[in-house]
Amino acid sequence: MKKLIFTGILAIVGLATTANAQIQKGNWMVGSSLLSSNFGLNTGGGYSIALQPKGAYFVEDNVAVGGYVNLGISKVTNGSPTRFDYGVGALGRYFLSPGEKGVDNLLNHGRWFFEGNVGIGGSSVENGNSTTGLDFGVGPGYSYFITPNIGLEGLVKYQGQTGFGNEGLNSNITFNVGFSIYLPTSKAKDIANDVR
Repeated sequence: MKKLIFTGILAIVGLATTANAQIQKGNWMVGSSLLSSNFGLNTGGGYSIALQPKGAYFVEDNVAVGGYVNLGISKVTNGSPTRFDYGVGALGRYFLSPGEKGVDNLLNHGRWFFEGNVGIGGSSVENGNSTTGLDFGVGPGYSYFITPNIGLEGLVKYQGQTGFGNEGLNSNITFNVGFSIYLPTSKAKDIANDVR
């Protein structure tokens, strides 16, 4: 029984250590949002199915910068035709540390984060106008680590697009569900081993 309790304590300590190791300087993060729901602020709500792959490099502990691609289909509930969305750009993500003021980790195996993006994006409406413009967004999210290197993520984001041509600002609030895989580099592995 004592051996079982000791093994359980070691497993908890190991998971807590690896929860910090994934987001250390030198690691890579790759992932994608798979499902997205939007609540239109000036166009009405609707549904969207999107594949949003992203990749980032941790330039500092808790700070990752990288890029994203957005490919999706959406339909607004007011009877508008189907719309194809696309975009490419840069993103940044900051993970909150459990000890930071005001941070309340609901689950021991997860981390809160803020994500922002800016790039070029557009939309092509079925039998209608197309537009391309500045694509931007910002919002909070939560990553729950189901394994030491894989996190399931939820992200609520203000997403905007201002057209370069005939269309003005189009904005909405999105809720995205996806995953990220955290790939340690040899330098990050050495740092994690030194911590243990």
